[in-house]
Amino acid sequence: MTEERLQKVLAQAGVASRREAEEYITAGRVKVNGKVVKELGTKVGPNAFIMVDGKPVRRERKTYLLFYKPRGVVTTMKDPEGRRSVADYVKDIPQRVFPVGRLDYNTEGLLLLTNDGELTQAMTHPSHGVNKTYEVTVPGIVPQEKLDMLRMGVKLEDGMTAPAIVDLQDYDYEKNLTRFTVTIHEGRNRQVRRMCDYIGFPVRYLRRIKMGILTLNGLRRGDCRELFDEEVEALRKDCGLESAAVNKRQPAVRKAEKPNTVKTETKRRVKK
Repeated sequence: MTEERLQKVLAQAGVASRREAEEYITAGRVKVNGKVVKELGTKVGPNAFIMVDGKPVRRERKTYLLFYKPRGVVTTMKDPEGRRSVADYVKDIPQRVFPVGRLDYNTEGLLLLTNDGELTQAMTHPSHGVNKTYEVTVPGIVPQEKLDMLRMGVKLEDGMTAPAIVDLQDYDYEKNLTRFTVTIHEGRNRQVRRMCDYIGFPVRYLRRIKMGILTLNGLRRGDCRELFDEEVEALRKDCGLESAAVNKRQPAVRKAEKPNTVKTETKRRVKK
């Protein structure tokens, strides 16, 4: 069973920042399983009983959800305009989870929700470069030289984009559409849409289909499922993080026809 440094556990539980937690430990304010701990190198397992100033520390189980966000849903846990939000689809989840990055209102597809702040920070930091793949449909027949511009990088108002992986899927001459996939590792706001605007072919349809090793296989719009432990470990490895103290669990697939009526169906494996 994986252990983590005590100050890191305290920070993740919201007790204090990691630096403040270190001060609490050295000051003798922290107990683990009834014993005062002053060593900063102390590691604790997920079942350790921790107290700070005589008060128990509530350790929320780390939760990782893969959600298929429909179009017309905002990537926030609360919307002041009263629009449908991600929170409407995970009301039956007891843990407080938050989106990792964003998908804009008119974009659908894969979204990761978690209460693992360390992983969230790592995955959204540009230095770690987790690949994200999008399906793109644009009106018109896009010349190869325009797709090559995306592959090489284009100059947006916030700077040059990194080279993208672009795979042409289909020219639909009857409907006058081009379909292709774009894989990027940056996380700029509306980046794929702005890249397509730059080459003169605005996006008509956009769906994120992959993030790291995660895909939408087995999910419909509005569905979510818990990640398997090996998926969590792979994401953390991609971000250069240590192995997580993940509790063994049986992932569940939540089928949602409407945001407020979420059905729970337990499956051992999501069929592709």
